[in-house]
Amino acid sequence: MQKQSFNKNWVVKHRLGSIMSSVWGVQSKEEKVSLPHDAMITMERAADAPSGVDMAFFKGENIVYVKEFVIPAEEKDKVHYLYFDGVYMNPTFFINGAFVQKFRYGYTPCCMRIDRYLRYDAPNTLQVAIRGTNLPNSRWYSGQGIYRDAWILTGDYLHVAPDGLHVTTLDCDRELAVLEVKAELQNEGQRSREGYVKLTVHDGSGREVAGRKARFYVDSNGRVTVRQRIHLEKPALWNVDTPNLYSVDCQVVDRETEQAVDTAQTTFGIRKLQLDSVHGLRINGQSVKLKGGCVHHDNGLLGAVSVDDAETRRVLLHKSMGYNALRTAHNPPSAALLNACDKYGMLVMHEFTDIWTQNKTAFDYSEYFPESWEADVEAVVRRDYNHPSIIFWSIGNEIPETGETLGAQWGRKLAEKFRSLDHTRFITNGINVMVSCIPYFKQIMENQAKNGVNDIIGTSGGAADMMSVITSSPMLDPYVEESCDLLDVIGYNYSNERYEREHPLHPEWIFFGSETFSGALDKNWDTVKRNSYVLGDFCWTSMDYLGEAGCGRIAPKDQDSGAFMGDYPWLASADGDFDLTGFRRPMSYWREIIWGGREHVPYIAVHRMQNFGKELYISRWNFTDAINSWTWPGYEGKPTAVEVYSDAEEVELFLNGASLGRKKVGNDFHQFYCCWDVTYAPGTLLAVAYIGGREAGRYELSTAGTPRLSVRADKRILRAGSNDLSYVEIELRDENGILYMTSDRTATVRVDGTAVLAGCGSANPCTEERYDSLTHRFFEGRILAILRAGEQAGKTSLTVSAEGMKSVTVEVETV
Repeated sequence: MQKQSFNKNWVVKHRLGSIMSSVWGVQSKEEKVSLPHDAMITMERAADAPSGVDMAFFKGENIVYVKEFVIPAEEKDKVHYLYFDGVYMNPTFFINGAFVQKFRYGYTPCCMRIDRYLRYDAPNTLQVAIRGTNLPNSRWYSGQGIYRDAWILTGDYLHVAPDGLHVTTLDCDRELAVLEVKAELQNEGQRSREGYVKLTVHDGSGREVAGRKARFYVDSNGRVTVRQRIHLEKPALWNVDTPNLYSVDCQVVDRETEQAVDTAQTTFGIRKLQLDSVHGLRINGQSVKLKGGCVHHDNGLLGAVSVDDAETRRVLLHKSMGYNALRTAHNPPSAALLNACDKYGMLVMHEFTDIWTQNKTAFDYSEYFPESWEADVEAVVRRDYNHPSIIFWSIGNEIPETGETLGAQWGRKLAEKFRSLDHTRFITNGINVMVSCIPYFKQIMENQAKNGVNDIIGTSGGAADMMSVITSSPMLDPYVEESCDLLDVIGYNYSNERYEREHPLHPEWIFFGSETFSGALDKNWDTVKRNSYVLGDFCWTSMDYLGEAGCGRIAPKDQDSGAFMGDYPWLASADGDFDLTGFRRPMSYWREIIWGGREHVPYIAVHRMQNFGKELYISRWNFTDAINSWTWPGYEGKPTAVEVYSDAEEVELFLNGASLGRKKVGNDFHQFYCCWDVTYAPGTLLAVAYIGGREAGRYELSTAGTPRLSVRADKRILRAGSNDLSYVEIELRDENGILYMTSDRTATVRVDGTAVLAGCGSANPCTEERYDSLTHRFFEGRILAILRAGEQAGKTSLTVSAEGMKSVTVEVETV
């Protein structure tokens, strides 16, 4: 079918009140927008907002998206579908005032045929109504609106069904690939049809490499599936290092007219997956350990908006520091993210949901799950089947029902549904054994007391280690055994200790850490390396995200409640390897070193001097209170702690040429880590790493001089009318390029030209600043501005000014 973007010329009407009647309450404001669009990111925040800390205190509103469009009369004998990649949440679609369809889940495609509602050669009005006042509806920032791409599909009555072209690699090696191409044909006309399906395979350069032709017959208002095997000699296989892609064109030819009446195309990769407890995960015969990160779906300053450039940037940032896998926590991702993972070689654990039948927030998906889960699974698999990056379907995250006999049957239904739709990938679930067994703690403890055991956690561990100790307890095994048995790979959240204990009991079980504390990687990765049946580790989290605000915070205890999450105005989680702007935090370098990166080059991080000596609340989802800065004006002569991360045997630390001593790498706190107490003096810190007594690498960290504005755009050319983005990094650097991270001055951005400002802000996770504001305070030396291509060609200048500094301008051209 012909696929045209439906992203332009929308109006969003914000409504007051809770009743979505025909007049939709009292209108508060109206704005013109292009899709994808997140309406929530520009809404007000307040400490008493019903969304609460989970959703970052954003106030919800009832909103209506409105678009007028015209269908020409010559298309009266065509079929038309609307296809939305994601609308959050519970969208209701109307055309010309008539109800079309309602969808429930906010992360699955919305696809509907619309012919019966259309007027031809006349304006049609589409309304997409979203009730945003039923909050909270998520445990994290969900956003609100049509936050992914939208299309209108037009075709002959005889056509390939939407998301109906699938490619399966039946077998492959470097000499031969055997493919099965399946085309689901749909005849929505009133007479039967006959014809041919012509399949053509192209490699990444566009060269035709294979093809087949198959005949078919289909009844009126009927469907038929055409399957064809295609042999491809010397295929270019897909993996994380060489992500080779192919495409297949499907042409539907009517036998009566000998004319092509429909075409469809999809991209795919050729790769072979194998899984066992002896070799672990193999891709094309090679064992792969998963260096994974959990990511929520928001894109920081853009809110929930998902576009190609944002998702490409996210994937490339992860690749740059050694990640090879992402977990889409805890919902189906956008097509844009999966396309980027395919293109750049990032493996994906594709997660379906955070909730089954038991709610976690007042208005979440559990309200609809029993009735809609099956259709939602089908929609997800149909859309995403061809992505080679996906290797796991995850049926849930921290689901309480996994500890119940009857609740586990929902897991079995989900697993078997996914298998019925796709037998080529593996089924997993992110099981938190503590969450699974909470209802039974009292019973378990009473039973153990009868046997002379008075404490479920035994004598090891303390309050700080409570979750890990509880989740590893063998007393909980019987409650989750069935939920584990029905999986291909058992994903354990915060249960590294279970792998080696359970392997002798269940030698065929295969594990990975589906969610782990970042600071536990040294121990976790050692377990992964030593055991073939442990596939890898997914940290929480690889990239900071909105919502679950403050769960990763570090703060003086006399200024913090010590609760799981922070108080208003906390906005973001503050627990990622990358902050909200995509800047790497120190623990990301520690992780990279553990994974074997940096070629023995150490890394230096310094404890924030304003907090040194204070008793701190440090979240388990964070690391230490350190940043990569030796610029601390006003703290001369005062003590701090200097950390060095290294994979060497020893490290020697120097300050301004004087040795502060040589230390063995690794201690009771962490492996790949050593630390010195140092009195601050401006100048240069130098860490020298030694292996076998010989220097293996060195790293310097110097005090920044007078800061000035540094502005850099990652892209200077944007395509008019597209969703192209230019990320503009605004930093405080001295004349030598050293980042000045300890200034809290403000800067103002001005944009002149055809491009528009899509978002602007810092990575500060605790702020009342808005991302549609032009003035922001620097956080750790950085602000980020994001430009979005305008509708018209032309030049755009972005000028940054700050008091006492020379303004800097960067130009971006839209063509």
